[in-house]
Amino acid sequence: MPHRIPTFSLAEWRTATDEAGVADRLLEMCHGVGFFFLTDHGVDDDFLAGYFRLLEEFFGLPESTKSLIDKRRSPHFRGWERVGAELTNNRVDYREQLDLSTEHPPHPADVEPAYLRLDGPNQWLPEAVLPGFHAAVDGFFERMGAVAWELMEIMSVGLGLPRQHLRTLFGERPLSLVKLISYPRTPPGEAGVNAHHDAGFLTLLLQHGAGGLQALAPDGAWIDVDPPAGAIIVNIGEMLQAMTGNYFVACTHRVIANEPRCSSAYFHGPDLRTPLAPLALPARFAEAVAASPRHRDAGFMAKRDELLEGRDDIASDSAAVFGQQMWNYYVRSYPDVVEAHFPGTI
Repeated sequence: MPHRIPTFSLAEWRTATDEAGVADRLLEMCHGVGFFFLTDHGVDDDFLAGYFRLLEEFFGLPESTKSLIDKRRSPHFRGWERVGAELTNNRVDYREQLDLSTEHPPHPADVEPAYLRLDGPNQWLPEAVLPGFHAAVDGFFERMGAVAWELMEIMSVGLGLPRQHLRTLFGERPLSLVKLISYPRTPPGEAGVNAHHDAGFLTLLLQHGAGGLQALAPDGAWIDVDPPAGAIIVNIGEMLQAMTGNYFVACTHRVIANEPRCSSAYFHGPDLRTPLAPLALPARFAEAVAASPRHRDAGFMAKRDELLEGRDDIASDSAAVFGQQMWNYYVRSYPDVVEAHFPGTI
């Protein structure tokens, strides 16, 4: 992997006379790095500026106000969390967050399989507390989702699949996640978020002002992920790694904040019931994986019980369906929420 993050322009795709060639370039980035900067995406600068103003206003509210939507109140793992509430690989992350997901009607609390408990409502502050905030977050979901669907179409073309193949696989009730994040300065020897893979399919990230995001090269060097102005940072999640038989690979990344920073991430996700079975791809993709130890041996984030048993951080197997993959993430990261709503689960 080169010690830089490549750039992909959506304008190249939208005006392409050689779609296969443009799609192949995107596939090379997903196979070789797993991170890229997306330019010419068409998301309005004024919208993003207003969105980040409201994000900063939210994090500036008193804790007594934000705690009205504390994540520990939600059996669906949605809401606000104070600095240090999330664990990555059983280590504290030094960041404050608000997690919101696509809203679907909830299932009974004892529904099986357990991952269906992730369906449900978000927690929102009263509109009078922060006017326009709910609408802005909805707008972020809509805009990032549209970009993600377009990227999936390009990936489908590059993988030799029908244009809408990946979108069709996303099923009846796609479930995406948005994180609004505020990082204080990271304490020495700690991390704003510890080294990890994203559990989902595709991540679109915008960071406001200060940097701090780093991606891990195969030789063990950390690469600073500093995007061009206005670019969206895109990285591959473990679901897409699993479905491409490790041809795409989820790159390990972390945040070390040398100064306070804000960011917002959109995690594009399918129906919780979506199988993670490998796609039926041309043989050349499996041959490329077999020829590369990095891809052939790529693992997945350990489950919580594996971590407690001393298993390596990124050495597990993929789950069979998307919902189980996400349930593993939430149980691993929020044991207090699990114990509050589903005692005895861990």
